[in-house]
Amino acid sequence: MLDFVTHPAVLAAALFLACVLYIHFRGKVRLRFERQLTEHSGLFSPLNTIFYLFSAVPKDPYLPAARFPELGPLRDNWKVIRDEALAVYGAGKIDYNSDQQDLAFVSFKKLGWKRFHMKWYGDFLPSALAQCPKTVELLRSIPNVNAAAFTLLPPGSKLGRHRDPFASSLRYHLGLVCPREPGCSIWVDGQEHRWRDGEDVVFDETYIHWAKNDTSEPRLILFVDFTRPLHTPVVRALNHLLIRYGYGITASHNEVTEKRGLLNHVTPVFFHLKAFFRGLKARVNRRVYYGCKYALLLSALVLAVRWIL
Repeated sequence: MLDFVTHPAVLAAALFLACVLYIHFRGKVRLRFERQLTEHSGLFSPLNTIFYLFSAVPKDPYLPAARFPELGPLRDNWKVIRDEALAVYGAGKIDYNSDQQDLAFVSFKKLGWKRFHMKWYGDFLPSALAQCPKTVELLRSIPNVNAAAFTLLPPGSKLGRHRDPFASSLRYHLGLVCPREPGCSIWVDGQEHRWRDGEDVVFDETYIHWAKNDTSEPRLILFVDFTRPLHTPVVRALNHLLIRYGYGITASHNEVTEKRGLLNHVTPVFFHLKAFFRGLKARVNRRVYYGCKYALLLSALVLAVRWIL
């Protein structure tokens, strides 16, 4: 029995579970544990735990934007950015492309959230260079920008509660065209922030966050992911490698002719599988469905341990 408990595979499984639990109890707002265990932020919890332990910023949901002076040119030039965003919006470009192969974001489409990517863990997109060159120039002047987009939250739309999967970055929002009446806000770990024109906010997107626009006006912002400050050269090097060579598999696009990441090539397969399982869930008893689901997950874990042993 002692040999089993101390086997590397068992210890690895215990470490993984400990990391999931750490992610689950980090912050005041939580997902259901079964969802946390099986979703992407659970899968990447060991990696994210390393970045949390070596983070060079406080573990607060919101961080003062003034702490990151390199982002200052965006706020200082917000009207320039706003004018280009309005031109893109007026041309109907802040939306999903016709093939809808955007696995990281297409689940938000049914809730009304829309985007126009400038870059997503890769090079700046040709469509962004053509549509908003001044904004791209400003973003290029900031070396630690990993992703950027104009995002739109139309009247009556919302984003459900979720965590982003990777702790490699922090998120920056700059208000461009925001409703003047109350009712359009984002909540990060239960703390509300209301967007305003020309005002910026930085937050840790790996806390549970959600948003809604209950006003009669659209909300248009600049959305940026920038590298999380980290202690020690080794951890910074690991993060750099992941940003440069790993997260590019999620790279998105605005036009069907633009390059996209590996995951976005399998989006149709993912949605066919999702539709199948939703149909299965609708046809059978929910308890039976979830019982089978977690029995399969447990069986896979047991088989993996037995195979290693």
